[in-house]
Amino acid sequence: MAKKGETKANAKPASVQKRAYNSTDKSKKERAARNKVRRQALKDGTVKKGGSTDIDHKKPLRNGGSTEKSNTRVRSAKANRADNGSYAGMKRKGARK
Repeated sequence: MAKKGETKANAKPASVQKRAYNSTDKSKKERAARNKVRRQALKDGTVKKGGSTDIDHKKPLRNGGSTEKSNTRVRSAKANRADNGSYAGMKRKGARK
C-alpha cells in the first residue's frame, strides 16, 4: 500500500493528477470552505447528514462567490451536479478556471 502523499506504481495517470490537485493549498482552502457551509447547514437543520441534497452556491466560489448564507441554497444533488457539469452530456453554466 502506498504511503501518505505517494501513489502506487501502477496508478492510473488520472488518479495521480487528481491526488496532486487535491493536495494543493488552493484546493484545500476551497474544500474547507465548502465543508464549513455544509456543517452550518447541518447545524441549522436545513440539510440532513447522508441526505441526497447538496449545498449550492448561487455565485460559484470559482467565480468569486462567498460562503455567506445569502449565497447558498439547498438543491438536489442531481440538479446541482448537472448545472456544474459533473454528468456526461451536461453543460456547465460557467467557465472553469
